Amino acid sequence: MFDVFGSVKGLLKLDSVCIDNNVFRLHYKATVIILIAFSLLVTSRQYIGDPIDCIVDEIPYSVMDTYCWIYSTFTIPNRLVGRVGKDMVQPGVAPHVEGQDEVKYHKYYQWVCFVLFFQAILFYVPRYLWKTWEGGRVKMLVLDLNCPVVGEDCKQDRKKLLVDYFYTNLHTQNFYAFRFFICEVLNFINVVGQIYFMDFFLDGEFSTYGRDVVRFTEMEPEEREDPMARVFPKVTKCTFHKYGPSGTVQKFDGLCVLPLNIVNEKIYVFLWFWFVILSILSAISLVYRAAVVAGPRVRLYLLRARSRLARQDQVEAVARKLQIGDWFVLYQLGKNIDPLIYKELMGELAEKFEGKDTV
Repeated sequence: MFDVFGSVKGLLKLDSVCIDNNVFRLHYKATVIILIAFSLLVTSRQYIGDPIDCIVDEIPYSVMDTYCWIYSTFTIPNRLVGRVGKDMVQPGVAPHVEGQDEVKYHKYYQWVCFVLFFQAILFYVPRYLWKTWEGGRVKMLVLDLNCPVVGEDCKQDRKKLLVDYFYTNLHTQNFYAFRFFICEVLNFINVVGQIYFMDFFLDGEFSTYGRDVVRFTEMEPEEREDPMARVFPKVTKCTFHKYGPSGTVQKFDGLCVLPLNIVNEKIYVFLWFWFVILSILSAISLVYRAAVVAGPRVRLYLLRARSRLARQDQVEAVARKLQIGDWFVLYQLGKNIDPLIYKELMGELAEKFEGKDTV
C-alpha cells in the first residue's frame, strides 16, 4: 500500500522560499496531494480486489462483469428503505415494473480515478499561474538572507541592495501584487466550481452528500435511508440481452457487487467536508485580502506584526511611503528573511525614505 503513495512524495517537498500563504498552500499542496492519493487508491485494483463481480445464470461471469462495468448498473431509488432479506435483497435492489418504478443508472465509477486526477490539475492551475507571474522575484530579493548566519560584509551589501531596490522601484509593484490577489480569487472560484462539478458528476447528489450522511447517523434504523447506499450502492442490478437459438431476444437479470464503492463512499464524504471547509477558509481569506487592499491602517498593523523587533516609529515611517504592491513585496520578504536582519532592513528603509516624498 505504501508503494501506491510513493509517487506523491514529491509534492510534500518544502519550498526554500515562501511566495504565498497558508490558505493558498491548502489548495495547491494539501488538496492536490489528497486528490492524487485518492486517484491512485481507486486505480489500484490489486489492493482492493475486482471493481465489479456479477452473478447471472447462463452467461459467463467474465462476460457479465465486463458488460456491466462498461454499460453501467442500476438501482431502484424507491426500494432503498426496508428490511434487507424480507422487503428487498439489498438497498435499492428489488423487483421493479418497467415504466412505473424509477430506475437510477450508475455510470460514474469508471471515471472516478480520471475525475479526481483532473480535479488535482485544476487545483494546481492558480499556483502555476502565480509561479509564472512571480518569476522568482522574492527568491531573488531574499539573497540568502534567510540564513541566520551571514557574514557581516555580505549582509551589509545585500541589505543595501534591498534598500536601493525598494527606493528605486517604489510605487511600481502594484501589478505584481494584484496578480497574486487574482490567483487567490481563482482559488475560491475553483473550489466552489468543483463542488458544483462533483454535484453534476454524481447526478446532483454531492452538494448535500456530507450533510445527508451526518443526518443518517442520527436517525432511527427503521426510518433512515442510507445516502451512501443511494449514491454509492455496493450491490446493484444489471440487465443483459442476447439472442436465443431461435433469434428471440432473451433478457438476463444479474446481480452485481461493487466493492470499489466501499472506498468511493468514504472518499466523497471526506471530500465534501474538505471542500466545504476549504471554501469557507478561502472566503475568509478574500475578506482579509479586501481589508488589506482597502485599509492602509490594516497594512500598518500587519507590517508591525511581521517586524516585531523593529521600532514602531520606523515601521510607521516605512508604511507611510508604501503602496499596496510595495507593502506586499516587503511583507513577503518578512516571511523569508531572518527576523534580526529584517529589523535592520526596516531601520535602513525608514532612514532612506525620510528624504523621499510620498508620490
